[in-house]
Amino acid sequence: MSKKKFLAFVFTTLMMLSVSFIGNAQTKNVSTVQVIQFHSEHRCMTCNKIEELTKVALKKYPTIPFSLVNADDKKNEKLCTQFQAYGSSLFLYNTKTKKIQNLTEMAFMNAGDQDKFVKEFNKKMDAFLKS
Repeated sequence: MSKKKFLAFVFTTLMMLSVSFIGNAQTKNVSTVQVIQFHSEHRCMTCNKIEELTKVALKKYPTIPFSLVNADDKKNEKLCTQFQAYGSSLFLYNTKTKKIQNLTEMAFMNAGDQDKFVKEFNKKMDAFLKS
């Protein structure tokens, strides 16, 4: 094997190992985080738009689950109390640390602008994943 081929092989192997390591580290952090959107029984256009835009933003984070929770349903009362969510709202939640971040204001402020919504959501998600 020539010196060039050997160096290319070593470089490729090291790159694959580093990508694998980074991927595993991100998966460990992401697996404990989820996005929860609470809504009322009768949903407005903005609430529906927030759901749509959240799903678009979550394409960057394919392992993070997204849940819709009807705040008017009695079976969700305990969860609504935990998040102090009694209507339309959006949260990031770490199931391991129990940390909650309320994104409701950001969501409503940017629901009319997909690019801004996705940018702000991703900025907040990236910070949440690092914390």
